[in-house]
Amino acid sequence: MKTIVFIHGMYMTATCWDNWSAYFNGKGYRVFAPAWPGREQSVEMIKKAHPDSRLGKLTLSDVVDSMSDFIQRLDEKPVVIGHSMGGLVTQILLQKDLAAGGIAIDSAPPMGVFALDSNFLKANWGHITPFANLRSPVYMTFEQFQFAFVNTMALDEQRAAYELYAVPESRAVPRESLTAKIDFAHKKVPLLMIAGGDDHLIPASLNRINYRKYAGAPSPTDFKEFPGRCHFLIGQKGWEEIAGYCLDWITNQIP
Repeated sequence: MKTIVFIHGMYMTATCWDNWSAYFNGKGYRVFAPAWPGREQSVEMIKKAHPDSRLGKLTLSDVVDSMSDFIQRLDEKPVVIGHSMGGLVTQILLQKDLAAGGIAIDSAPPMGVFALDSNFLKANWGHITPFANLRSPVYMTFEQFQFAFVNTMALDEQRAAYELYAVPESRAVPRESLTAKIDFAHKKVPLLMIAGGDDHLIPASLNRINYRKYAGAPSPTDFKEFPGRCHFLIGQKGWEEIAGYCLDWITNQIP
């Protein structure tokens, strides 16, 4: 039985993977969706704690270390599936040789991967602005979440996603991602990169640049863009199509 570890991204908790966990569990996989440090509580409790000084201290290294420790306690190397900043964490875990393969969905860009896209800059400005206190957590308004995460979804679905999943975030996590180094030429296991065609937060063009960096890697790297999908494509209506594509890819690429 293959093991899958799901890694959530910024402004989210592990609950964003509930449907995917049930889907892959039903296909015979052993699944885990560990929370980032400090995200073990419910969405409601995390919101009530804002602004939480402990959250303000959270870094990308803290998240990577936590996920690394979790995986190393398993009895086999898992397939890691990460979304957004969790996609970058997935890329880092593959580099650390901790996974049998990985799927990075709307992956946050590492150092050296950048695109001058107006939607990207607008959607990310709230947490990357140099004018804000780095240790002060940021909580997206509904309008910010609407533009960055769920822009192609119906209004009622946008509001439901915001209420069910959105939580405050540390500014230090994305700040550190700007200096996260990936040794693209030495990836040893298969990787699938997925992009949403209408993603504002991590545009498909940025995902393609990230993907192309792996051109010299000795292991397979694949790319798939889903037209019309926003950043929250893992929870958007029709998420089953993407989960099914991932399932087929794992079946064909991971021994």
